[in-house]
Amino acid sequence: MTIPIRMLDVKPKLPREVQSLGALSENLWFVWNYDAESLFRSMNADLWEETRENPVELLCRLRQEELKGLAEDQGFRAHLDRVKREFDRYMSERPDPKLFGPLEEPFSVAYLTAECGVADCLPIYSGGLGILAGDHLKSASDLNYPVIGLSLAYQKGYFRQYLIQDGWQMESYPMNQFSTMPMTLVRNAEGLPINVSIDLKGEEVKVQVWQVNLGRTKLFLLDTNLKENSAAARGITSELYGGDREMRIRQEIILGIGGVRMLRAMGISPAVVHMNEGHSAFAAFERIRELRETAGLTFNEAVEYVRVTSVFTTHTPVPAGIDNFHPDLVRTYLDGFARAMGLSINVLLGFGRLDPRNKDEEFSMAVLALRLSNWSNGVSRLHGTVSRKMFQKIWSRTPEEDLPISHVTNGVHIPSFVSKGMAEHFDRYLSPRWIEDPDNVKIWERVDKIPDTEIWRTHERGRERLVAFTRSRLRKQLAKRGASDRELAFADDVLNTESLTIGFARRFAPYKRAHLILKDIARLERILTNASRPAQIIFAGKAHPQDEQGKDLIKQLVQTSNRETLRRHMVFLEDYDLDISRTMVQGCDVWLNTPRRPFEACGTSGMKAVANGALHMSVLDGWWDEGYERGLGWAIGNGEEYQDYNFQDDLESRALYDILEKEVVPIFYERGADGIPRRWVGMMKASMHKLCPIFNTHRMVSEYWERFYLPSAVRGAEFKEKEWGSLKKLSKWREKLMYNWSNIAIKNIRMEDITELEVGDPYLVEADILLGDLFPEDVMVEAYGGRLDPSDNFIDRFTQLMQAIETAGEKIYKYRCSISFKDAGHFGLTIRITPNHPNPESRHAMGLAIWGQA
Repeated sequence: MTIPIRMLDVKPKLPREVQSLGALSENLWFVWNYDAESLFRSMNADLWEETRENPVELLCRLRQEELKGLAEDQGFRAHLDRVKREFDRYMSERPDPKLFGPLEEPFSVAYLTAECGVADCLPIYSGGLGILAGDHLKSASDLNYPVIGLSLAYQKGYFRQYLIQDGWQMESYPMNQFSTMPMTLVRNAEGLPINVSIDLKGEEVKVQVWQVNLGRTKLFLLDTNLKENSAAARGITSELYGGDREMRIRQEIILGIGGVRMLRAMGISPAVVHMNEGHSAFAAFERIRELRETAGLTFNEAVEYVRVTSVFTTHTPVPAGIDNFHPDLVRTYLDGFARAMGLSINVLLGFGRLDPRNKDEEFSMAVLALRLSNWSNGVSRLHGTVSRKMFQKIWSRTPEEDLPISHVTNGVHIPSFVSKGMAEHFDRYLSPRWIEDPDNVKIWERVDKIPDTEIWRTHERGRERLVAFTRSRLRKQLAKRGASDRELAFADDVLNTESLTIGFARRFAPYKRAHLILKDIARLERILTNASRPAQIIFAGKAHPQDEQGKDLIKQLVQTSNRETLRRHMVFLEDYDLDISRTMVQGCDVWLNTPRRPFEACGTSGMKAVANGALHMSVLDGWWDEGYERGLGWAIGNGEEYQDYNFQDDLESRALYDILEKEVVPIFYERGADGIPRRWVGMMKASMHKLCPIFNTHRMVSEYWERFYLPSAVRGAEFKEKEWGSLKKLSKWREKLMYNWSNIAIKNIRMEDITELEVGDPYLVEADILLGDLFPEDVMVEAYGGRLDPSDNFIDRFTQLMQAIETAGEKIYKYRCSISFKDAGHFGLTIRITPNHPNPESRHAMGLAIWGQA
């Protein structure tokens, strides 16, 4: 075997007239700008598709004669000049100084994520988490928010899916060639790659970093594939979610600890760190270690600062979806690191446990992130509730509704997924700048101005493109499996461009229930093959390589779609990616989602479909639990949760068939004399009007900025003032409180001896509180009340602050308040004491509470 002794990357020589192609090709802004995308496509449409829409590889593979021809083409040059002017305008805009609130200096936010889906040509994502991360960064760019992305440069990315003859999923792992992708190696002033080192079980592993430009936002990708590293170390950043638990902890150390070190090496000092899922939670440990070393803070002081400047978003509603590591594995990798932080490995392990004293409990990355973040959230309203239930043991004495986990509902970057035709309608009837202001409710009210005929014809063209795309993909799939000429010819005849088209595309995890629509095949067949009102379903999605149950679901779907009676009405598209996703959401009439409530954290694919005029039909889970209204789509069930899954599947599958037969199909085929389904189009417009301004990432990122990023940065800046004076004061107060908390006691509770009163009547509550060496300003004493259920459990709550009015003995204070009930009902009352934390958002995070006893 011949081995090269020198490797060179030869770049294309661009003629002067088209020199600006270089800058445009190195920025993924084209992904959400149709004019820029069409510029690259016009250079060589076949090659553009072949390279997975990769402009860097496109330029490399075009012959110099072709580049010269483009330089001489006046029409192409005019198109290039137009795109470059718009790109320069976009890039030249600077953030509004008001963005930074009371802070005089701008600040940045580091957004750490294990995967990031921004473009087909950068396959370093697996599914919804990655696409959400990419959309987060794109919206940050459009909004001009200084957010910096940080992830891993996966040499193989996530697997490519292909099916064998019986429909069983197989995986392949093609290598990414970074030198021909829109990413550049980050170098120092001397031109040398910037490296950092991380100790992994006694081996010094070197890490380099690549930069990806996303409009005005930068995404940095960490890479261990260096010659200086061992073969095992080089493979750490090889596969996304590949390998065993040891590989996973190695990847997460690189992402968290290595990420913080790399930011420092590049001279980037973010004011806030946002951990997108628990994979990057080790970043908090590295920040603590760094503050002890560079700022001379104690461990407790460093923890306080890191906690107040950290944001954590959890994306999973089930414990099985969280990365947990055996304590011995954590010891192997972090024992020395713990000493550098100034604590024992057992104390370090406690940060990742629901019960820090349980030495047999595994180390949870999500628990670690929650303990070291002041600002934590789920990704939908329902998921926020589920997350508080799941993690309540961290704060066992705090009621669920007071737990420091809120929610920020996910969204989608609409410009990345809306069809060109629909975007043109938005330009014409909403506003030419809708693309940079998609969360403006007033703008979306103008959807009604789009004529029914125009929006319907655009939607129909989307369906026609989807059918043509599906036929082409299906033919390629069959050809790879060695199908006969007859079968290949049949692929050209599947689906109907005028039939009601239902889309189902997502990860094939069992809880997403792709099989629900297959519960009654005979009934499904009658719906799909109705001669006068036919329907069709397109499926796509991947199962995790180790998920045998998910793979079996795919096999079941494929075999069902191969039935002679159904094969023209059901298709499964292999290798679900951004290209398939965009084409499906732009062409489907109905987007179907059938998760088992409450296991769908959010589910954003339906939001993309809605932006293109599709109507959403789903179980009331994830985002649909808060987005659904009658007339905007359809709800399967009423939000029930079941213990008997077989009963649930049977009930909800019948509800699904009923909705299709009695509502969806009739409304779709209810046509006027002009062939337009007016009721359907009315629902399309109502759905876009009500849902698009809310369920988009511009609204989402703005919410993160206003609720989390800005307050976090302000608090962090205050801590740094006067040589960390307020931080040190807070740390001492916390230590004093923790040391004396066990001495607090509620000695005597006095409430009026009545059992009935009228709304508005005052009700006096008093208590004597022993505070020991603490003072009234250290604690918050409250009357805690609410309605009771038949078992006398609180079903809601209100609080009324009690005031210390006088001393009642040595270190004992008398507290009093008067309560006025605003509503009638059966109520309960008690007393609660919590820390009077100087930062209100941190009050319940300490997990300290003392309750009155009967």
